[in-house]
Amino acid sequence: MDIQLKRGLLDVCVLAAIKNEDSYGYQIIKDIKPYVDISESTLYPILRRLESAELLTVRSAEHNGRLRKYYHITEAGVARIEAFKEEWAEIMSIYRFVTQEEVKHE
Repeated sequence: MDIQLKRGLLDVCVLAAIKNEDSYGYQIIKDIKPYVDISESTLYPILRRLESAELLTVRSAEHNGRLRKYYHITEAGVARIEAFKEEWAEIMSIYRFVTQEEVKHE
């Protein structure tokens, strides 16, 4: 798969994982795992990139005596998911065109 396409898909997957409630790295990985294989070494650069783009915010909270980072989607992050849905409709249209069987012309 094209690396840029995959990167964009993973970004949206991470945003979708935190869309309904704030979450932390390990939980995000668990939530995404049934759909796409993602490791910590892949996730954390994505989270930093999304934070830099202001698509999510980060807060630290204590959990079992340690600080844990929780990620929260911003309005811009929600808008990115909505834009992705519109883009995906176009991608699926292209996919259907590319994979259609040849039609014999008379």
